[in-house]
Amino acid sequence: MARIAVIGAGMGALTAAARLAVAGHRVAVYERTDTYGGALRRFERDGFSFDTGPALLPLPAVYRDLFVKTGKEPLESCVELVQVDPSSRHVFADGTEVSLPNASRAGVVAALDDGLGADAGKRWGDFLVRAREAWDRTRRPLLEEPLWPDWQVLAEREPYPSVPHKRLLRTRRAGTLAEIGAWELRDPRLAALLESHALGYGLDPRIAPASAAVLPYMEHAFGTWYVRGGLRELARAVYDRCLARRVEFRFGAEVTGVLEKDGRASGVELADGSAAEADFVVAGVAPGTLARLTAGTVVRGEGEVPSQPAAAARLTVLLALRGSRPEGTAHRTVVHTPDREAELEALFGTAPGNRRPTVTVLRPDDPRPAPADHEAVTLTTAVPARPGRPHGELVDDMITAAERAVPGLRDRLLWHEARTPADNADETGAEDGAVPVPALAAAGGRLLHPSNSTRLPGLFTVGGWAHPGGGLPHAGMSGALVAGLIVEGPEFRGSQ
Repeated sequence: MARIAVIGAGMGALTAAARLAVAGHRVAVYERTDTYGGALRRFERDGFSFDTGPALLPLPAVYRDLFVKTGKEPLESCVELVQVDPSSRHVFADGTEVSLPNASRAGVVAALDDGLGADAGKRWGDFLVRAREAWDRTRRPLLEEPLWPDWQVLAEREPYPSVPHKRLLRTRRAGTLAEIGAWELRDPRLAALLESHALGYGLDPRIAPASAAVLPYMEHAFGTWYVRGGLRELARAVYDRCLARRVEFRFGAEVTGVLEKDGRASGVELADGSAAEADFVVAGVAPGTLARLTAGTVVRGEGEVPSQPAAAARLTVLLALRGSRPEGTAHRTVVHTPDREAELEALFGTAPGNRRPTVTVLRPDDPRPAPADHEAVTLTTAVPARPGRPHGELVDDMITAAERAVPGLRDRLLWHEARTPADNADETGAEDGAVPVPALAAAGGRLLHPSNSTRLPGLFTVGGWAHPGGGLPHAGMSGALVAGLIVEGPEFRGSQ
């Protein structure tokens, strides 16, 4: 039985802790804040409650596997999972609207044909077939296996099978999401639908590799799920599973350094001056924090995937509305920007932050987040991960955009609360509140993440800033990979 110190209580760290504990190890988690869950936090006021991080769960099989492997109670015995249908409603700049059914290719094709015109559904359906091929080619190395030592192979090969496109006497193939939208989808509304998946992770579709097609494919193939009571309930369930496996938690315990002895990690040093010895250390922290904790030690070396900063953060606006949620309201509505270029330049260029943003409106069919005859609504948009950015005017822009999805919104508004990137930075430790992106192939490796093992023996990294990157499924898989590397050693090759 090894002693294992886990730094941080984010979802990747919690999944690693549960799996290591069930393997017979003595696990202690040190979290600098007063609670668990990382970005899966909850804001409560006047009887309203809101998720302040991710609010929907793709690929729930990752967490089903966790619960199967760590105890007798399956995930569905610990939380109530509901498949969201429609998966999403889209309000486009030209006023057209379309609602897409959950996990139904035929249904999506029919809805797009009805909403956007004949042949729109076929073009999107054909795109999903190609996206599936990219998924099949990258699923194992980017989600289920430790990062390959020859990761450059993933960096150089574009797995998305683009359609040849004749352009100025040359045959071209789409290498970015924007080119897929322009050359293969050939409709600005379908392009906006595609690019909204990239923007949700802070990716610039103009340079995001075509392999990012796997993001909408995951949602299409595995569905979109909601946890009754909010996604914070998933964090609570995983935390409870850790407690049941006798994981020890110390909240308000800030780790200030990783201890070394005889050339390997040997424990952690805490802000109160105490130290905790360990045979392994698992760090679920952002790259800048890891660098401070290991000052003077080479953790990453030449030839390894460098730590990549996220391109964007999230601004979240919580709305308390009088009046009940109307029957038949879509859980998620995406209101697309009327000025794509201005939005992208504001996000990824040097333009001022005021813009008419793409806004996601979340209205769960769940009585728990609001008092009777009231509704809790959450708005999110991507913003630059830069310090000192004012967000006051953008909050009002988001509410204005949301009125296209929620008629009479301002007349129903009791109060609103903005959650900025600075709040995310305080809660997660991510510099400027940046959001890590999922690992993606191609693009020269700039969207891969550092391996879970490090050059300091006994030190491993977990969570969104390590392989396989950001997103709830990816965080859960990072915990599985770290547990496998510790239990089975370097020969571990991932789930079968």
